[in-house]
Amino acid sequence: MLNPEIPFKKIQSFIRRQGRLTPGQQLALDTHWDKYCLNPELDYNFSEVFGRTAPLIMEIGFGNGESLAKMAAANPGQDYLGIEVHRPGVGHLLMLLEQGDISNVRIYCHDAIEILEKKIPDHALAGLHLFFPDPWPKKKHHKRRIVNTGFARLLTRKLVAGGYFHAATDWQHYAEWMLNILGAEAGMDNCSRTGGYCGRPDYRPLTKFEQRGLRLGHGVWDLIFKAS
Repeated sequence: MLNPEIPFKKIQSFIRRQGRLTPGQQLALDTHWDKYCLNPELDYNFSEVFGRTAPLIMEIGFGNGESLAKMAAANPGQDYLGIEVHRPGVGHLLMLLEQGDISNVRIYCHDAIEILEKKIPDHALAGLHLFFPDPWPKKKHHKRRIVNTGFARLLTRKLVAGGYFHAATDWQHYAEWMLNILGAEAGMDNCSRTGGYCGRPDYRPLTKFEQRGLRLGHGVWDLIFKAS
């Protein structure tokens, strides 16, 4: 039975699996950190950060950053904030940004909820992406899932009117969990005509992991909700 009535402020939805940095990732962290990474202790005017006013999209948990780099390169008219706690992933994204001369991405290496609550002004985000978050599949760990009623309410504050939240997962139970929570939030409207899941939009790149799973017959569920 789904139990979305779990506050998110006192739980940690991730584990810091730092892993081993490759020489290239370490070099990118040492060389390009100041160019692309933001200090979680500071308050920013994002129009000044990017040098322009443009739709602002946030991605929580960008992994190795390949999808985020592809989206940013394909949509130069939008600005992107990527949040990831794992430094190897941050280092890899820094490599991609520098190699691709991609200037419309900035990075926080910090807890996403803290950034969303404290550093993002209300009604500032045109979109928020959550692709393949940790599903915490064991029932005793469901309280660690980032999507809960508190998170849904936070979305209604941080998204502009008409702004969207897009989640994707390869865990059906988590998809049902998110659909239940977001469907019950008064300030969020499901973009699916059937009230269920959406097809994968062209802007969300297929990852190698996802392609392998699809070949093996694994399902993937996309949910897109807009702030009313």
